[in-house]
Amino acid sequence: MPKNKVKSKRIKAVSQKRKLFRAKEPLISVFMWGINSTINELQHVNIPVMLMPDDFKAYNKIKIDRQGFNKDNMPSHFKVKEYCPLVFRNLRERFKVTDSQYMLSLTSSEPIIKDTHGGQGSTYYLTADKRFIIKTLTREEVEQMHHILKHYHEYVVEHHCKTLLPQYFGAYRLTVEKQEIYVVVMRNVFSHTLRVHRKYDLKGSTVQREASEKEKSKEQPTFKDNDFVSEGNKVYIGDSHKAELMEILRRDVEFLSKNSLMDYSLLLGIHDVDQGGNASGVDEESEETGGETDSVNSEVSLPDSPGVQNVENTDPNKPSLFAQPVEVISIPASDNAPKKAIYFLAIVDILTHYGMKKRTAQAAKTVKHGSNAAISTVPPESYAKRFLDFLESIVV
Repeated sequence: MPKNKVKSKRIKAVSQKRKLFRAKEPLISVFMWGINSTINELQHVNIPVMLMPDDFKAYNKIKIDRQGFNKDNMPSHFKVKEYCPLVFRNLRERFKVTDSQYMLSLTSSEPIIKDTHGGQGSTYYLTADKRFIIKTLTREEVEQMHHILKHYHEYVVEHHCKTLLPQYFGAYRLTVEKQEIYVVVMRNVFSHTLRVHRKYDLKGSTVQREASEKEKSKEQPTFKDNDFVSEGNKVYIGDSHKAELMEILRRDVEFLSKNSLMDYSLLLGIHDVDQGGNASGVDEESEETGGETDSVNSEVSLPDSPGVQNVENTDPNKPSLFAQPVEVISIPASDNAPKKAIYFLAIVDILTHYGMKKRTAQAAKTVKHGSNAAISTVPPESYAKRFLDFLESIVV
């Protein structure tokens, strides 16, 4: 009998698909690659029961030489340094941000430049889903973050995330072709669903505190204290919400003052309900949602955003801005407000230490504008008092 012939099947090896990180800037491609790599590495690290002192000094460093993959978008040589990975993972967990959401937001699409401004010339990037801000830092700001990180973490834990301070989720150093930048990832303090029609950076100072003509020419300028006051504005939220808001602000500002921090601002965004519109600037009305009025309510009921606080449905007799962990502080205008609006509020830019550099700047400004001028560069205790007094006067 003829022998049975056994046919052999050739199996073609398929190389594993590797994720591409395409960005116009090599540093941003490296940042996206670094986020993907560091988050994947964290999956293999046991979550500690409690953080230890060494966790606040730890770092994770990755150096890549002669990489040949994705040459069109990424350099051949680069380094990524992640600061205090376990601390920031713990902060993300407390602020209800999963590693998968964090990685998806930061790596699935290229972040876009949101703005370039500030005394230090910081650059701000916004993730495509508008959930996170990536901000470049100076070396001094990085040192200050390391200095306050343990106190900041303790403060967040002690007050169960009930704070208007920035929500920090990660800090990194990126090195490409001897160019080195530091970046921090934070929560976007504005809604990722509702359009902000007007925004203000408020310090409680009056000297040189108005938007420049160049700033006003932008599509969405940031106005300042003198602009806010000259327009006759107030933040109309009612007595109950004001009491809770000011209590939180006083506590946050006391923390900043104790850590010798100053020059921070209240970032205020205003969504005009009558104008409507989503965060991309395009109005979205449909029979299913019921038009613009329901688009406001959607800010507090998105299924993929369980942390957004529904302040509109809060019992008016027991108002609370933090009935559950929140993504952004959003407060509806009270019934006596001139316009129906939603206010978004947060304290930003908290990493300026009142050291010799700021003392020198204070002396120079005092000589120029006089000892009674409300300059922004003053000692932390004075800055805190003036800041709170100003907010107390404009929130009604």
